[in-house]
Amino acid sequence: MGKLILISGPNGSGKSRYAESLFASAPPERYYIATMVPQTEENRRRIAKHRAQRADLGFETVECPGPLSSVSVPPEGAVLLEDVSNLLANAVFSRGETAEDVLGDILDLRDRCAFLAAVTIGGLSEEGYDGETREYILALNSLNGRLEALADGSAVLSGGVPVWRKGGPDAL
Repeated sequence: MGKLILISGPNGSGKSRYAESLFASAPPERYYIATMVPQTEENRRRIAKHRAQRADLGFETVECPGPLSSVSVPPEGAVLLEDVSNLLANAVFSRGETAEDVLGDILDLRDRCAFLAAVTIGGLSEEGYDGETREYILALNSLNGRLEALADGSAVLSGGVPVWRKGGPDAL
């Protein structure tokens, strides 16, 4: 079973860049699993920004909106999952799956590699939302909580600064 680190925070908090920095000492078998299905110009800009950020970091990028079982990684591999919130949205809205399905998918991936860093949007409030959006936010918050409980380390990013709530950067 590999190690799991959860990196969370709001959009623009620096969570992706910080997660990428954790791979500086990771084995050379580095995989970046990109889960976003670009649907807007903003999505495309975010994808381009992330590709530029990791251009020289030695990742093999795998585009996978889910399920993660379709991704082949070696047991000694290090994986950056970008990100849990997109993976859940894809599962719920495109495939009719649940947060429990996504949790199982992520834990299966963790068990197939040496190290998994999962990035997610954290701390969303469902106030002011109803219907599907509210249910999605509740499911994401629950999924994040369960992942944090199972993780070897967990950090919340704000303005690019990590606050470790569990473990630390040496959890690798």
